[in-house]
Amino acid sequence: MQHRDRETDRCCRMPGMLLGDIFPNFEADSTFGRMKLHDYLGDSWGVLFSHPRDFTPVCTTELGRAAQLSPEFSKRNVKLMALSVDSLEQHHSWSKDIMAYNNTEPGSEFPFPIIADDRRELVETLGMLDPEEKDQSGMPLSARCVFVIGPDKKLKLSILYPATTGRNFDEILRVIDSLQLTAHNRVATPVDWRPGNSVMVPPSIPETEAATLFPAGVYTKDLPSGKKYLRYTPQPNTHQQ
Repeated sequence: MQHRDRETDRCCRMPGMLLGDIFPNFEADSTFGRMKLHDYLGDSWGVLFSHPRDFTPVCTTELGRAAQLSPEFSKRNVKLMALSVDSLEQHHSWSKDIMAYNNTEPGSEFPFPIIADDRRELVETLGMLDPEEKDQSGMPLSARCVFVIGPDKKLKLSILYPATTGRNFDEILRVIDSLQLTAHNRVATPVDWRPGNSVMVPPSIPETEAATLFPAGVYTKDLPSGKKYLRYTPQPNTHQQ
């Protein structure tokens, strides 16, 4: 049996948070000042994402892309928040590099807060540490975690990437479009779904009810099994009651 040291076990152990749980209302310093999570979010959705270290290549490309897409997140009433185990001073300095990477006008303000967690309190509490990636002193760095938090302050989605794999923020936007649509409509989104594409009618909805819920019509694909579970309908434009 492969030996695992105590530090590795502590880093790999995910917190007890499950989808639907209230996200911890932590308080921390950020490049936007002192912030308390639930107050900062208000009635908005939130995306909290961690990165291993400031002044590193993959992280710079990630936050650069997130900054470029910030207007798209804002259109969806989503507030972005980044986090790493670096200090506030480092965050402020590094954000200038990110803006330069994006070829942004000098002096432009970075569009979302970067949370300082140089004591590693938050990354430990939220299970964000990567035992495979360590700093020069041997301390584990934060992994590339993504948490999507709803206006009800509940965890809606979590994704965990290793330090060696940069995230796709267009995909995170796509996921949020799905989460927001399905939060108000009794539908599901299929593989590679994009806004405007047809959606799926969940198997839990009987055919008679589906006809009432989806006046635009329901298309059922014929299958060799004879089971009628692949049901499609145009994307609803209004919230269902």
